Amino acid sequence: MSSRTFEEKQSQRRTSSGFEFLKGVGQIAGGTLLSITMLASSIVAGGLVGLAISFRNLPDVRQLRNFLPSETTYIYDIKGKLLASLHGEANREVVPLDRISPNLKRAVLASEDSHFYYHHGINPTGVGRAVITNWLAGGVKEGGSTITMQLVKNLFLSRRREFTRKLAEGVLAIRLEQILTKDQILEMYLNQVYWGHNNYGVQTAARSYFNKSAENLTLGESAMMAGLIQAPEEFSPFASLKLAKQKQREVLGRMLDLSWITQQEHDDALKQEIKLGRIRSFQGSALPYITNTVSQELAKKFGREALLKGGMRVQTTVDASFQTMAEDTVKKWHKTLLGKGLSKNQIALVAIDPRTHFVKALVGGVDARTSEFNRATQAQRQPGSSFKPFVYYAAFATGKYAPDSTVIDSPVSYRDGSGWYFPRNYDGGFAGAMSIRTALAQSRNIPVIKIGKTIGMNKVVETCRILGINSPMEPVTSLPLGAIGVTPMEMATAYATFANYGWQSQTTVIARITDSSNNVLLDNTPKPQRVLDPWASAATIDVMRSVMTDGTGKGAAIDRPSAGKTGTTSSEKDIWFVGTVPQLTTAVWVGRDDNRQLASGATGGGMVAPIWREFMTKALKGVPVENFKPPSQFPRPKAN
Repeated sequence: MSSRTFEEKQSQRRTSSGFEFLKGVGQIAGGTLLSITMLASSIVAGGLVGLAISFRNLPDVRQLRNFLPSETTYIYDIKGKLLASLHGEANREVVPLDRISPNLKRAVLASEDSHFYYHHGINPTGVGRAVITNWLAGGVKEGGSTITMQLVKNLFLSRRREFTRKLAEGVLAIRLEQILTKDQILEMYLNQVYWGHNNYGVQTAARSYFNKSAENLTLGESAMMAGLIQAPEEFSPFASLKLAKQKQREVLGRMLDLSWITQQEHDDALKQEIKLGRIRSFQGSALPYITNTVSQELAKKFGREALLKGGMRVQTTVDASFQTMAEDTVKKWHKTLLGKGLSKNQIALVAIDPRTHFVKALVGGVDARTSEFNRATQAQRQPGSSFKPFVYYAAFATGKYAPDSTVIDSPVSYRDGSGWYFPRNYDGGFAGAMSIRTALAQSRNIPVIKIGKTIGMNKVVETCRILGINSPMEPVTSLPLGAIGVTPMEMATAYATFANYGWQSQTTVIARITDSSNNVLLDNTPKPQRVLDPWASAATIDVMRSVMTDGTGKGAAIDRPSAGKTGTTSSEKDIWFVGTVPQLTTAVWVGRDDNRQLASGATGGGMVAPIWREFMTKALKGVPVENFKPPSQFPRPKAN
């Protein structure tokens, strides 16, 4: 039931139910204390009205009309599975009053402020009693605070227990009751109050203590939670179930005294078995490479304050089980490569759907628990020969070259600053005339440098920028051999654009973001734009298919049409395989963090292609076989 319905029912039974505050106080003190309390109450009530005029430097409570408490941000996988919660000090999820159990509302009101719906911010009787008690004790021993006073204390005032602060609470409470309804105040209070173990607000507390939503709390659970408010860490059932049950009994007894529950409800609640949840604050992420990448994107777009306090609901593009499969594959191959002599090897893997440019898997290293450095997005490493398709695409886009155009693999030299540059092939020899298809399949260096010099290295740089490679690069003669630093994410993004015939959306790991009220903050529904020539893109895919069937990438061949390219840098410091099918593009990199040689003879074709093959075989299980469109389906650009 709603709090308003609750108030109306209580109004009807006020006289007979014992709703009058602290009935029997006069009987206890023979009427004397009651007379003093009433006199003090009148003085205090009148004094607070005067103070409301003179306390001009107090905060303006009108700002609470638009108050948004800090809320925890939640990150989910594409299917809605929770991956991580991000927050600062306050772990909070705000819920409206009608989604909070009536049991909890009654329990909190009974425990903290049974006259809540009948006072105007302060309860003169309660405050008067507190003043007398504190005066007799010579210090602050009793609060007498209403829920409204507690709320303004939490939002505006210091924690110091001073008489002047208590007066300020009263003034602000009176002001607040003039601009907000009782239901608004109660809702704000229940979402603001601290419940222990870094849980702020009823929702996160209910999930932590009882593993359920606040709207589903039973009477027994509600009474136990209400009993935590005054000293949540001390009375927490996680700390002492005995003390928590003691406070539960006190709250239920108070509710019975007020006739807000029956004796049967009281007894049943005490007998109810309490099934505790678990402390949830500051838990590690299930998939840290994904959630850390998301966090960085959120902080960049919205700011760190919004990330930790904005209450965003972030749906990622990643399926948790798919990501776990990718991480398991990387861990397995890390051990395998160690056995082959590749000591201290690290592996990064990025898989992208070329139709949407949604990231489907992102593995930034062998173990996120030992190193948070994300090599998939942060490590700029030389791509070696996996860079060559960018050069050949640029050539195809001019209209002057096709996959079967002839190039000559022969000795060549170029002026390089004050000296000369003599490029060489991996095997040290030269093979003479060959097609571009063969040159790429066999990963020959001389032909790609000649093509790059002919079309202009600036054209190659321009192509890379269009493809989404933003790492620094210069139009030097060695550029076609991958003499720059790129990330696996950039390589996967570029190849995905080829696989989609030049159509490109923004590569992202975030599908959608809403706030806690389900208002859309960001919608990354793909908005593809054609950024490359379709014929040249299809031609690039076509020649990369030969790499898989007749070239250095045979070790990556799978049981369906695929295209890709190996990459091996000088001194075997970085080895790659980047490849694609129409539905999935994956880049795999292997190297060492200290940038030292992996092992003599380590190549992308020999040691990375099998990783790619195993991952893609698992990833594409149950996915229909699809062929690439041939270049003949697109008009060839006119030579310029």
